[in-house]
Amino acid sequence: MRGKIIRKILVVLIIITPLISYSGCKKQAKCGCGKDVLYTLTNQQAYVYFSEPAAGITFTSVGDPYSTYNFCNPSEMFPKLKDYKSGDILLVSGYVYWECNFVYQSSNYQYQTYYKVYMVEVTDVYKNLYGK
Repeated sequence: MRGKIIRKILVVLIIITPLISYSGCKKQAKCGCGKDVLYTLTNQQAYVYFSEPAAGITFTSVGDPYSTYNFCNPSEMFPKLKDYKSGDILLVSGYVYWECNFVYQSSNYQYQTYYKVYMVEVTDVYKNLYGK
């Protein structure tokens, strides 16, 4: 009698446990400026590339040359770059987001790529006067 009750309880637990633990589909990452913040950069050393006028500003991290970061706010940050040359190593701070074209294209590939593309809402960019 007691064994039958324990067996029934175990069967019920086996059936109910997956239903409770299943959290649904995995949330797709939002892309673009102002969506899901992936991480925050604080004084990241980077090679910053830009041209006159501020059509676009990009940078690659000194420590990660495989990733490209595009400024979300190039016209706002361009005045801070007027004293520097394109390709200078600057310190960049801001909020990092996925770049939409990269997210859409990478969903078509089976293998993870080393080359990633991000958007950055830059809060500050300046030259490290104390470094090299």
